[in-house]
Amino acid sequence: MSDHQLADWRNHAQTLETAINKVVVGQESPIRLITTAIFSRGHVLLEGDVGVGKTTLLRAFTRCIGGGYQRIEGTIDLMPNDLVYHTYLGEDGKPHVSPGPLLMSGENLSVFFFNEINRARPQVHSLLLRVMAERTLSAFNKEHHFPHMLVFADRNQVEKEETFEIPSAARDRFMMEIPIVVPDDDAIMESLAFDTKFHNVDALVETLPENVLQFDKLNAFSNVIQSSVEASPTLRHYALNLWRATKTPTAYGVKVSGVDMNRLVLSGASPRGMSMMLRAARVNAWLNNRESVLPEDIHTVFHSTVAHRLVFSPVYEMRRTEIARELLTGIVNAVAAP
Repeated sequence: MSDHQLADWRNHAQTLETAINKVVVGQESPIRLITTAIFSRGHVLLEGDVGVGKTTLLRAFTRCIGGGYQRIEGTIDLMPNDLVYHTYLGEDGKPHVSPGPLLMSGENLSVFFFNEINRARPQVHSLLLRVMAERTLSAFNKEHHFPHMLVFADRNQVEKEETFEIPSAARDRFMMEIPIVVPDDDAIMESLAFDTKFHNVDALVETLPENVLQFDKLNAFSNVIQSSVEASPTLRHYALNLWRATKTPTAYGVKVSGVDMNRLVLSGASPRGMSMMLRAARVNAWLNNRESVLPEDIHTVFHSTVAHRLVFSPVYEMRRTEIARELLTGIVNAVAAP
């Protein structure tokens, strides 16, 4: 692929971000990270309270990249088969079976949103994780393929009753965890609360241009980005040092206030996590019109690709979000960048 084509796709990506920023206001950083995940072809965990615009954000991206959008709500009585099919009584009084959310869009499934995934039981997580890894599913005596699907999952982080936390091995399947928070800007907050155009999600999403990107070309183009953007030996050495620091932060003099550093980390980032971090860093470099990865590209994606992979001692898990943020900031400051 020529430099002209790389630049052409980058222009489309910028058009995409500009359009979505007009609809989902005050979320420039999450929008850039989701764009990065889309071009990296990585699944995403979304972190945020209820009603901060996660559904609107994903519907907006789906309209702009094309393909099918499907969503399911996590509940304690949800079963794995509910993702695949649902049964109902027809007008003829007989039972019928119709495709569930995973199968409804067929091979054109582009975005699958699992809302409050930790309300669903581990059996449901298991099916979803297998589909995420293999992008295939056997059902109705047929093999179904989802070559273009990205999974976005949201966790209810307030209520703990009747929830099933995603284990660390499952979290590792997601490329990123991206926080979505209410913008701390009076003008934006006032618009979100009182401007009626933000109250009708359907009408809001319909204002966006369709098919700014071609969802069925993203896999091939993602491979082009990965092969076109260089990561120098020096940069790779730096990334390896960051990786080592997630495993043994005390060796780099990293400290977190109020934490026994010798007991904090049970497991650092995984090899999969570091490869995903580099994939995302290459995309960030490409979005910024660079042909090679710089430390700042790693810094941009470091927290979102690594924080959810860290395994802490149980005594510190309740403070996971704040501890991970301080720990990773300390690592970036402690490890010398080239």
